[in-house]
Amino acid sequence: MKKFLDLISEEMMNAFEAAGYDRNLGKVSLSNRPDLCEYQCNGAMAGAKLYKKAPIMIAKDVAEKCGESKVFLTVDAVAPGFLNLKVREDFTADYLNEMRAEPKFGFPVPEKPDHIIVDYGGPNVAKPLHVGHLRSAVIGESIKRIARYAGHQVLGDIHLGDWGLQMGLIITELKERQPELVYFDENYEGEYPEDAPFTISELEEIYPTASAKSKEDAAYKERAMDATFKLQSGVRGYRALWDQIMKVSVTDLKKNYENLNVSFDLWKGESDVHDLIPGMVDYLKKEGYAYISDGALVVDVKEETDTKEIPPCMILKSDGAALYNTTDLATIMDRMKTHHPNRLIYLTDKRQELYFEQVFRCAKKTKLVDEDTELLHIGFGTMNGKDGKPFKTREGGVMRLENLIREINDEMYRKITDNRQVDEEEARETAKVVALSAIKYGDLSNQASKDYIFDIDKFTSFEGDTGPYILYTIVRIKSILNKIKEQGGKENAFQEKAAVRSAGSEGEKALMLELAGFQAAMETAYKETAPHKLCAYIYGLANAFNRFYHETKIVTEENEEKKSGWVALLVLTRDILETCIDVLGFAAPERM
Repeated sequence: MKKFLDLISEEMMNAFEAAGYDRNLGKVSLSNRPDLCEYQCNGAMAGAKLYKKAPIMIAKDVAEKCGESKVFLTVDAVAPGFLNLKVREDFTADYLNEMRAEPKFGFPVPEKPDHIIVDYGGPNVAKPLHVGHLRSAVIGESIKRIARYAGHQVLGDIHLGDWGLQMGLIITELKERQPELVYFDENYEGEYPEDAPFTISELEEIYPTASAKSKEDAAYKERAMDATFKLQSGVRGYRALWDQIMKVSVTDLKKNYENLNVSFDLWKGESDVHDLIPGMVDYLKKEGYAYISDGALVVDVKEETDTKEIPPCMILKSDGAALYNTTDLATIMDRMKTHHPNRLIYLTDKRQELYFEQVFRCAKKTKLVDEDTELLHIGFGTMNGKDGKPFKTREGGVMRLENLIREINDEMYRKITDNRQVDEEEARETAKVVALSAIKYGDLSNQASKDYIFDIDKFTSFEGDTGPYILYTIVRIKSILNKIKEQGGKENAFQEKAAVRSAGSEGEKALMLELAGFQAAMETAYKETAPHKLCAYIYGLANAFNRFYHETKIVTEENEEKKSGWVALLVLTRDILETCIDVLGFAAPERM
């Protein structure tokens, strides 16, 4: 099914051609003066130079050819040569009815789906998730869902930090506290215990303690580095203890990500490519890509067209140790071999832009990826408090993610129960659903690359450009449909025979035109990996619906034919809004 704007452009192109001009001049866009018209075409301005003719004359010639149009209600040529357009109500209604009948509202299925891996999450095990993990999780999850809706094959990978010095630090501290543990007995040959010798709370305390000790005690750090070496060399007891650390950490991570409605298809980590690194290094040396510089193994990635300095990509340090670069390149190599993606999308803080530029260039230059593989880094800005600085707790520390979620749940519960009696359990569940919309929409409605202010008061408001406002709109539609049902159980009958009918008011038509823009909005969000564009679309749609609602007596309308048309329009509005929030990663309750 063609996009609404494409159909309008085709009609205008035909008019340009019929008037004797290049049809490519007929491209139509949304009006930048909605007080004057719904759409506009500026082709006559571009054609003036080509045809050596005043643009207003061209515009008038084209407008004359639109007199019998089945698409345009009015086509006005205005100085100095703009074409102001309004679309026919019946054409718009027919388009919406076709959308209703099509899978995914007519969104086109790609002939050749992309194979995509989205790398987001990136937490270190044995450490709690904090607010710094929020944006990668929320944006990455939405990008994954949008791509799937667009018909592509997508895998989300958490890419755990699970293999470096932090593991050696934890093992060292455990050994100091519980030297009797069987994991430290080098002569032990039996089965290791099923239960971990620590809880997640203990584990989260152990790491910062060990890290602080290593900064003050050189001998302690040496022992931690030795423990890391033993782990990575395959010492049996250390590997078994690492398994326990992973099991406890991953269980906790899954619980916390579930609270954000975020899930991963792959729970891979740095450890998964440890054994691939020696072979990759040998390949880079053998093919002449890597060379020794100041003792380190590097690959040059600068290009002649560079206007800024791009340092070499380091593969191994002078002591032979691997780096993040090494692990990321080995991960790319593994992903290409195992999953054969043609797009790899990475979500991290935008301050890592240069790092990913180096890694991506290195992967391309060394042919670890195919020539046509797209490597995309989406760098996101900082989530700041009202003071404009990175978001902190009241005490000035980094806030745990679960505490942030709890704080917003409580604020949402307070607003839901304020001055009214509601069932406690239902109110708590509704608060969780609405709070998640506040968190996610508050983040996603901003362009990813920009910093933004995390304002709990604003994000939990039921008015303005917020998640709760979107949900309130959906719940309002559900409430109207339920009331119509209660009048005589007619909603289903309406849906069977109902069709969206030609608009009878400006507000109704504005809502219909917003609905007709669904395909374009979803396509843009996918192609530009831009969830904020979808947020802007549903905010405009919610506003259009609420304007229509306030000027229309839907439930009390006595004309059954008119009412059934409105029911069809409401059902379509509800379904499109719910589709959009689902790909953004949250849902709407039945009541609020």
